[in-house]
Amino acid sequence: MSVKVTFLGHSGVLIEGGGARVAIDPFLSGNPVATMKADELECDAVVLTHGHEDHMADAVPICKKNKATLYAAYEICGYAQEEGHEKCEPGNPGGKIKAPFGYVAFTQAFHSSSFKGRYMGMPCGVVVNIGGVTLYHMGDTALFGDMKLIGEIYKPDVAFVPVGDRFTMGPELGKRAAELVRPKIAVPVHYKTWPLLAQDITAFRPEGVQVRALEPGETMTVG
Repeated sequence: MSVKVTFLGHSGVLIEGGGARVAIDPFLSGNPVATMKADELECDAVVLTHGHEDHMADAVPICKKNKATLYAAYEICGYAQEEGHEKCEPGNPGGKIKAPFGYVAFTQAFHSSSFKGRYMGMPCGVVVNIGGVTLYHMGDTALFGDMKLIGEIYKPDVAFVPVGDRFTMGPELGKRAAELVRPKIAVPVHYKTWPLLAQDITAFRPEGVQVRALEPGETMTVG
């Protein structure tokens, strides 16, 4: 089976397959490169890597509009419930949650996580299995050696790798990350959204891994 992946801009992606639509970190309002508005996004589930505004600011409104299930850290789900959205599946790094479309598994990530000055739990990477395809979104993270283990355990078909530098890995360390995980396809994310982030990622050339640099709104088929 195949899935369609649409890059929403910055770190956001929409995955469609097996009769389900799953959005990861759908940051659209305030995103200068987004090609759609938050109220235009249709999905059955939203998966969040962590609580920073450029990842979760639109999550609760999108979930409410679509009556979508939110998969996120325990603290993020608590915040969403306070905001009136009850369809939540909380988790933490190391845990796996069965879903109607497959599963969501949380991995570790080295970053921070807060929203409007409030602690939002551990930052995470997420592995989403949908339509028989496995995708690993690293979230915002530094390089760490256990990425190799994540690759061995989940064997992702696609990895979304942050390469914007300063707040995450830059292209050189992102290259090393992709080589540790060894997905079939690596998609660079979290770059060029604002001038503060890396604009040139030509150094992101992992050996043995196909790179697909998608423009906001662009789609690709996997599987």
